[in-house]
Amino acid sequence: MILAEYSKFLQEHNDELLTRKTTPMKLLHEWLKSVINKNPKNNIDKIVHKEIMYCENENGDYLIVGKSDSGRVLVSALTKFAKSYDNYNHAKWMEMTERSFQKEENNG
Repeated sequence: MILAEYSKFLQEHNDELLTRKTTPMKLLHEWLKSVINKNPKNNIDKIVHKEIMYCENENGDYLIVGKSDSGRVLVSALTKFAKSYDNYNHAKWMEMTERSFQKEENNG
């Protein structure tokens, strides 16, 4: 349920991800920050508020930790999902780059 919401957020930023302007880990930070800095309106927001602590200093450095065992599992799952999504997008980017390179070779 929470991974699905984060996945939707990633899909909304897919163009930025494919062009390597951002990463899923950076977007995880943005997504968690936005969820935690608003009043919880649904079960996903409530769970994130209850289970995850997000801290950021004036330099923009941040820390994301689980408040309990289940929170730590959730943070771990979100992190692993972000890394997996990054690997998937990297493969897509490589495919697009290779196709572009082959197209240039065939035309030139």
